[in-house]
Amino acid sequence: MKRSTLLFTLLTALSILLSACGGVTSAEEAAPVPPVNPTLILATTTSTQDSGLLDVLVPMFQEQTGYTVQTIAVGTGAALKMAEEGNADVLLVHAPAAEKELMDAGFCKDRMLIMHNDFIIVGPAADPAGIQDNTVAANALALIASSESAFVSRGDDSGTHKKELSIWKGTSHEPNTDKPAWYIESGQGMGATLTIASEKAAYTLTDRATYLANKENLDLEILVEGDAVLLNVYHVMTVNPEKWPKTNYDGATAFAKFMTHEDTQAVIAEFGVAEYGQPLFFPDADKTDADLGLE
Repeated sequence: MKRSTLLFTLLTALSILLSACGGVTSAEEAAPVPPVNPTLILATTTSTQDSGLLDVLVPMFQEQTGYTVQTIAVGTGAALKMAEEGNADVLLVHAPAAEKELMDAGFCKDRMLIMHNDFIIVGPAADPAGIQDNTVAANALALIASSESAFVSRGDDSGTHKKELSIWKGTSHEPNTDKPAWYIESGQGMGATLTIASEKAAYTLTDRATYLANKENLDLEILVEGDAVLLNVYHVMTVNPEKWPKTNYDGATAFAKFMTHEDTQAVIAEFGVAEYGQPLFFPDADKTDADLGLE
C-alpha cells in the first residue's frame, strides 16, 4: 500500500473513531494534569465550614487542580497547632496575632490575606442585660457580667474564643478565670455554640457568617455590632516544608493561589447575597493587613 493511501486510511479511521466517541470535549482538553501528590490537608476554622463557604470553594479548587482536599474544621488554635506539628499542609484561619507568632517561629512559610467579615454579639430578644445597640463591645460584655446573664463561650482556643477573651480584657471581669455559673463554655464549634446559646436564651460572640447561615433555627438577635474591635480577618497560610519536608507544599501553594485569584475572590464577594441579602465575607486579596488596620 502506498504511503499516501496508508496515511489517508489511518486519518479516516481516526476521524470515524473520534466521531463515534463524540470527539474530544473542551472539558477533557481543560482537565488538569494530576498532581504528583494529590492529597491536600486543609486545617480551617469552623466558621468557614459552618457558613457553607467551603462547600462552594473546595469543589471548585478540586475541579480546577486535580487535588483532593481533606478538610479538617477545628478552632483556629487547633488548626495552628496542626501546622506546628506538621499535621496539615495549608491553613485558613482568623487569629492574626497567633498567626504571626507561628510565622515568626518558622512553622509556616507564606501568609496571604483572603477576606474579612465581623464578629457580632447575639442574644435573646428580651435582652436581660440591656446591651442592645451598645457601640462598645467591652461595655456590652461588662453589662452581661454585671447582670449575671447567661453567656456561652466557645472555650476552645478558636479565633472567635481568642477575640472574646481579648474583649473581656477591656472590662473588670475575668469569667474565663473565675468560672461563674452564668459563664458557659461549650468547647464546640460556632454552629453548635449558637445552638446552645439559643436553647439557654444566652448571649454569645459569633462571626456574622455563621449566625446568618443558621439564623432560621435560632432564637437569637443581633444586639451589638460595628465596634472596630469586632473585625474578623482571614488569612491562608502554607506549612513550611523546611520544618516538615513531607508537607504538600505544592498543593498548599496551589490552594493559596486559588484563594487569592480574582475569580475566587469574586465568588467570595457574592457568597450569601442571593440567600441572605448581604455578603457573608468581603474579599481582601488586593489589600494588605495595614489597609485593615492590623499593623
